[in-house]
Amino acid sequence: MDQEADNLIKTNSELYKALMMKKDDEKVLEICASITKGPLHTITIHQDTVIHIAVYHKKTNLALSLLDMVPHCDTHRLTWQNSNGSTILHETGTNNSTVSVAKELLRRAPMLLGMSNKQGETALFYAARHGKSKIFKYLHDEVMRTNQGPDMKTFLIRDDKSTILHLAILSRNYWMAHEIAIKHKRLIYEKDEDEMTPLQLLSCRQLNLLPKRYITRKIYNLIDPNVEDTSQMLSFLKKMRKNKFRYEWGMKLIKLLVKEDTSWENTEARVGKHRVKFHEYGKKTSTTQAEKITTIEAGIRLPHTPLLLATKHGCTEIVEEILQQYPQAIEHIDQDGRNILHVAIMNRNHEVFELLMNKKYTTERLRGKIDNDANTLLHMVAKEIPDVDAELRGPAFVLQDNIRMFKKVEGICTTLDRMKRNSKSKTAEEVFNEHYNQLRADAKEWMLENSKNYTVVAVLIATVAFAAAYTVPGGLDPNTGQPVLKKKTLFFYFTVADAVSLSAALTSVIMFLNIITSSYRFKDFEKSLICKMNSGLTMLMISVAMLMVAFAVTLILTITSGREWTDITLYAVSFFPVLVFIFSYFEFQKIQLLSPLRKSKHIIRNILSKFSDPKPAVWYSGVRARTTPPPPPAII
Repeated sequence: MDQEADNLIKTNSELYKALMMKKDDEKVLEICASITKGPLHTITIHQDTVIHIAVYHKKTNLALSLLDMVPHCDTHRLTWQNSNGSTILHETGTNNSTVSVAKELLRRAPMLLGMSNKQGETALFYAARHGKSKIFKYLHDEVMRTNQGPDMKTFLIRDDKSTILHLAILSRNYWMAHEIAIKHKRLIYEKDEDEMTPLQLLSCRQLNLLPKRYITRKIYNLIDPNVEDTSQMLSFLKKMRKNKFRYEWGMKLIKLLVKEDTSWENTEARVGKHRVKFHEYGKKTSTTQAEKITTIEAGIRLPHTPLLLATKHGCTEIVEEILQQYPQAIEHIDQDGRNILHVAIMNRNHEVFELLMNKKYTTERLRGKIDNDANTLLHMVAKEIPDVDAELRGPAFVLQDNIRMFKKVEGICTTLDRMKRNSKSKTAEEVFNEHYNQLRADAKEWMLENSKNYTVVAVLIATVAFAAAYTVPGGLDPNTGQPVLKKKTLFFYFTVADAVSLSAALTSVIMFLNIITSSYRFKDFEKSLICKMNSGLTMLMISVAMLMVAFAVTLILTITSGREWTDITLYAVSFFPVLVFIFSYFEFQKIQLLSPLRKSKHIIRNILSKFSDPKPAVWYSGVRARTTPPPPPAII
């Protein structure tokens, strides 16, 4: 008995190595021909057969050869299920290269099509879960050909109520999801065990972001996403084609699902204005009464509607499509009494916020609304959702962003909104100062530490630049005291570079000392402190760059040999640090440098739109009425 167990372990080991490590198909066929169960021999601890593994790892030719080894009298053995309940047909749903294997399996054992694993998933469902279009299309055609009516539920919905439409969306195969939504329209309204519809799941993640770089965007626009043969494409073009294909079908799916969704109609009632206080004087509200105001009625909290989920997770395309098809959806309120503008501000979704600000009726309808805790839009600025990316930036920049957001929201609110107190009797400014007080302390410490370090570096650079001015290249003439290389053109560049380096270094020292001695109020972080930091850092970088130039010029003046190739090599070596600095610094400061350009483009675009937009007919008639001279009196 022990000998048989040892032989079994040895056989499994050899098969596994031949399949997974050495990828020796001939060895696999040879071993399978020598054992009793042949290709249906189980080789993993999860009861996977040799054919299971071959199909899973896209070994189509090997899988077909293994199937040929199974006698027709043993066709029923092809229905073997592993420990998860998955058949060999299930494994074909994990990749698109096994359609021929699926055809052969269904030819031999048609009953495989309706078999489910332990999660209640058929092979069709398995293909949808893995997002594999070709095998899904084939299995779906087979299902539609052999099954209709109530029997289709087995193929469309699994035990936890998730449908193939849910899984296609989660796998981000939007073409497949679009096909499913068209052919099985009732699945659009189905909810999973978490009460989530397909559109709600789609709203929980952004579509692939379009390229931001100019050249990349131009290449992206030229790519045909429907090209099937991508064998001749470069890898980055294949990725761009895939992203564009996914984006275009994602937009089609959004239009289809939004058209059928009216969940925004199920809204909470507005909170009465009598609950709002504008000052802290007079009669106080009791604690019990305040709790009644702020407590939401007991019950199960349902997931947010697609409109609010898309706002929360930054799927601007869904928000825009919903408001385009149903502009009245802007009135929707969630269980916390918050509208779409509340959610956009709290989650710092700037794209959705700007989208809403461009719709005049939005600000008029939503700007004065409060939630169940009497929080206004301004209060939402202090209820920011924690951002993981914020840790990658300095706390001063994070605080600056929040202060700017507060100012931006304050600009659309009324005077009364700024005075309103929430259920805790606090104004928005009080909540903001209390919430971000620790961040201000962190930002102060961060700026102090950086300013001190930058000051030390700037002083060292200034010292070197000052010393270089008195130890000029070539030395001084002992008779006249003038530099020996004074008449050289490059000596002029050395003098200018050294002077600029010294001047910029001393200027940066002044800027950093100004930061160190600042009072660090909230309003200081909005502009002055960050501006001083950026200016001081820019001066420091200019100082470093000019010092590099002075160094390069000194090398050329003192070491040049007059030979062309030698001089070219010397120039390249001397100015290489300068080039590295320029590219690294501009990449680091790209956001700050491009921000004014983007703002100017936006302003110019708005100005031009006022001249390019067609004017109403009334405007034209009014102009004519004012500019056209009255007709001459009739001659009698």
